[in-house]
Amino acid sequence: MPKLLATLFAAACLAGAAALPSASFADAPLQKQQAPGWQRMMVGDYEVTVLSDGTVKLPVAQLLKGDPARIGEALKRSYLGEQVETSVNGFLVNTGSKLVLVDTGAGNTFGPTLGFLLQNLRAAGYRPEQVDEIYITHMHADHVGGLLSGGTRAFPNAVLRIDKRDTDYWLSEANMNAAAPQMKDFFSAAQASVGPYAQAGMLKTFEGSTDLAPGIRAQSAYGHTPGHTVYVIESQGQKLVLWGDLMHVAAVQFEDPAVTIAFDSDNAPAMAQRVAAYTDAAKGGYLVGAAHLAFPGVGHLRAAADGKGYVFVPLNYSSLR
Repeated sequence: MPKLLATLFAAACLAGAAALPSASFADAPLQKQQAPGWQRMMVGDYEVTVLSDGTVKLPVAQLLKGDPARIGEALKRSYLGEQVETSVNGFLVNTGSKLVLVDTGAGNTFGPTLGFLLQNLRAAGYRPEQVDEIYITHMHADHVGGLLSGGTRAFPNAVLRIDKRDTDYWLSEANMNAAAPQMKDFFSAAQASVGPYAQAGMLKTFEGSTDLAPGIRAQSAYGHTPGHTVYVIESQGQKLVLWGDLMHVAAVQFEDPAVTIAFDSDNAPAMAQRVAAYTDAAKGGYLVGAAHLAFPGVGHLRAAADGKGYVFVPLNYSSLR
């Protein structure tokens, strides 16, 4: 090893051999907070910054739809219980000519453990007014709630892009009135979050798979919601696919992609989209990112050795640019 490291190692060994007096620091309060939640990586020439909105505990054993015994066993194998502290992630893509945010987190719609995306965006060196466009995977509150701050547009200069199927569904008063009581809050949150952008003429919908910016493509993945969309980022032969909510509980759904969740608008197509996405990612070897993978939620997928399900391989941490 280098001479300096060898010297330090030897000194540490000698110090450890000596008995040291104990010290008490009982008056030091627990900090109970993490470092700012952002993680940066390059995809070709594009800089991608993952932004944490925080975490929220979900009763996943009740929400997931599949064999309860197998779901419980999968959770135990990952040292998880019936409730899982679930990440909510957004993705900021700097192409050099455009700053694009994919999903905005929950804002103030999900309680005090979420709503930190704006804070982490600033900690990462950006300002909300610098965001040129916002691409929404779907209009559930934990993806659009962060569009607002203090009742006004959090991103005053950003054009908001959403698949028309989702806006047609969630912005419809008729659909909200016809919805089950437990779903009405989903509609009201979506309408409150997106409404100010529509009123300002900053909401621009698209229909189906389409190119939105150089190197960024919307790809339809309908099922979780009527207009659920994933976003494909490509630069210099490298690729990152942002899955939105094609994955909620990694410990269960990578092993068995057929497991769905109560939040799905239509379970069958949601499951089919998940299976297709996992198969393609494992075959293509490209990077994937998801809103509810444990932060920072980016990595690769490979087929399991037994041919059943998939294994997620988190991206190796790098401090280099």
